[in-house]
Amino acid sequence: MGKEMKYIRGYPEYMRESIALVEKTREKRAGKLPPQMTMDGREEVLNLCHPDYAPGGKRAISIGPNEGDIAPNEVVDLLEAWSLIGMDELDLDNIDYDTDILIIGGGLAGTSAALLADDSGVATDRILLTNKLRHGDANSIMAQGGTQAADRPNDSPIIHYIDTLGGGHFTNKPDVVKALVEDAPKVIKWLSELGAIFDRDEGGNFTELSGGGAARKRMHACEDYTGLEELRVLRDEFRNRKIPFLEYSPVIELLTDGDRVTGAVLFNLETGEYKIVRAKAVILATGGLGRLHVRGFPTTNHYGASADGLVIAYRAGAKLRDMDSMQYHPTGAAYPQQIIGLLLTEKLRTSGAQVINGKGEAFVFPLEPRDVEASAIIRECYIRDNGITTPTGMRGVWLDTPLIEIVKGEGYAQSAFPAMVRMFKRFGIDMTEDPVLIFPTLHYQNGGVETDPWGRTNLKGLWVAGEISGGVHGKNRLMGNSTLDCVVFGRRAGTSTAEYINSGEPAGKMTLEHVKRYNKMLKGARIKTDRKSPMILPDYRGKMALARMIDVF
Repeated sequence: MGKEMKYIRGYPEYMRESIALVEKTREKRAGKLPPQMTMDGREEVLNLCHPDYAPGGKRAISIGPNEGDIAPNEVVDLLEAWSLIGMDELDLDNIDYDTDILIIGGGLAGTSAALLADDSGVATDRILLTNKLRHGDANSIMAQGGTQAADRPNDSPIIHYIDTLGGGHFTNKPDVVKALVEDAPKVIKWLSELGAIFDRDEGGNFTELSGGGAARKRMHACEDYTGLEELRVLRDEFRNRKIPFLEYSPVIELLTDGDRVTGAVLFNLETGEYKIVRAKAVILATGGLGRLHVRGFPTTNHYGASADGLVIAYRAGAKLRDMDSMQYHPTGAAYPQQIIGLLLTEKLRTSGAQVINGKGEAFVFPLEPRDVEASAIIRECYIRDNGITTPTGMRGVWLDTPLIEIVKGEGYAQSAFPAMVRMFKRFGIDMTEDPVLIFPTLHYQNGGVETDPWGRTNLKGLWVAGEISGGVHGKNRLMGNSTLDCVVFGRRAGTSTAEYINSGEPAGKMTLEHVKRYNKMLKGARIKTDRKSPMILPDYRGKMALARMIDVF
């Protein structure tokens, strides 16, 4: 047997040698940051190292509305697959739930949509929200950093608009971005009135921070529990109104009448039964796809983030956009093994933490846009070989979190980031005294189902809201625009579907004709596969769930 590895305050002894170099340069680095990259420098590092730009890992979609568009292999595999249900398995005349509005997904977007539909005159008992797992099991509840809103005298929605377009490489849909930034201040006001406890100073004013790619401080946060706090008040309001909901009931197929969505097929995870829902309007708020582990990356996403909404919407004929672009958050945990991929919020860097290589050098401005920051870290680890390798072979660089105490004052990290301090202390690491190891982690689905500013899709009766939508973020999302996206467009989808229902729209027929058409396309394209989709839940049996081989170089 080999010699047992010695650990000192949570780290192997050999990693302590690199930490000593970080400590040696800390005083000199305090308050002094590397310069921001030029536009040419950003372009260079993106083309060299970002997983979206690196060759391989993607292919063209062979069938459907986006035939010929490029997307990750893991996504195309699910699009080019058979339905989970056979055509003869269901009696569509046997309706289990009859409702006006079916909302699929119970995160910030879906819950906001339910509340606004209720506010807009749809009878409470004619709204049904269904969840794959429990109500609130979503990426929303894991969001840490904050929610952007331009509500200061030196800021404006116009500046927020320009920042968002620039962060998205000017590929965003302008009308959708306009809706996002204009609604942002009213969203913060609404959440505050519902009881959300945002950080404030002694005078009661919002304590707002900046984020990568933002020209102003407009980040509204609740310590590092922002998504949890926002969903807490929305879910409480939802429950108080007694809006009907189902749990452990993912949707595995939409029902259609021509190019109109008329309901959905649910699958009860506890009983194994199919359930038929007839609905005049459907809102998809199913979130992202992190659990596909695109290019082998670990992920920040919750267990159910497996692209279900994309699959069923596309099969029904919904158009997608920007599916070639994923967001890899620069600072995912890279050590210890048990928390690889978990999010270390960008707010750490806005508070003074610096990104440092294994030699103790600050090699990148800490608040570059996320895709640039992530690419610089990948380059440092794989091209320049200045990273640190863990005992399990994971590479990473340091996030010098003790600098926060120097920049912001003693005790600030414990006050502002209690969840993260506690997470590392479970493994004997005190992030207020020692740096933590980081590496980019699959975080967000930039593209999705294309919508207008009210969440409407190209299919009548189908709306989408939140991370499943495409257009608002373009090719890269700025920090704080995700929770904002969910609430803004959840509210808008709720309002828009209510107008649709209140106009007297009758219920349509319920068929699976779109699935039959899709099956014909699969056969016509000669796609030979036994794959079925949606995935519903990832299967980690026999796989290394957290330490995967990064497929970039």
